[in-house]
Amino acid sequence: MYKVFVNDKPLFLTNEIAKETDFQLFLLESIDIEQLIIKIYQNKVQKAYLFYPDEKEILKKLKEKIPVCKAGGGFVYNKKREILFIFRNGKWDLPKGGIEKGEEIQTTAIREVEEETGVDNLVITKKLQKTYHVFKRNGKYKLKITHWFEMETDFEGIPLPQADEGIEKAVWLNPEQVKEAMKNSYENIKLLFEEENFLK
Repeated sequence: MYKVFVNDKPLFLTNEIAKETDFQLFLLESIDIEQLIIKIYQNKVQKAYLFYPDEKEILKKLKEKIPVCKAGGGFVYNKKREILFIFRNGKWDLPKGGIEKGEEIQTTAIREVEEETGVDNLVITKKLQKTYHVFKRNGKYKLKITHWFEMETDFEGIPLPQADEGIEKAVWLNPEQVKEAMKNSYENIKLLFEEENFLK
């Protein structure tokens, strides 16, 4: 099952039909995805499941209905095991950004972390899960698939937020501060931290 966030509300892609309780169930094959997204943005739908019988094909089916853009991001540790965060649009987030033509996704992730925070000497230690969310650009809804990588750095300077990207802060947070930041972050970022068992 995949979780796609639309305006921070979950849209589940599933191949199992469950009895409806607190959500609406739609058939992925026949749904007008844009109409559903608009309803979620208007708070008419709080939580929805999109059903398609073949789990292996489910994401491909969604991609046929909505344009996709790929992004890469970093879950970056320093030597003190603090994590690099950015603050933008009133929320805590991790550095990430869109892939450029001909670029490997790992290269994207490293480049974006460097650009958004000024932190360099980054080494990828492992690939993490992908996150999925829908956003609107130039009047069109798009599905952003972000590939996350755990990274380490021996960078000891002060992170420098990329102001022209609307980033107000770039800071290292310790585990206690991370828990506090999660209260004002995005659902897909919380999901990433849960998957990494960071918030246990």
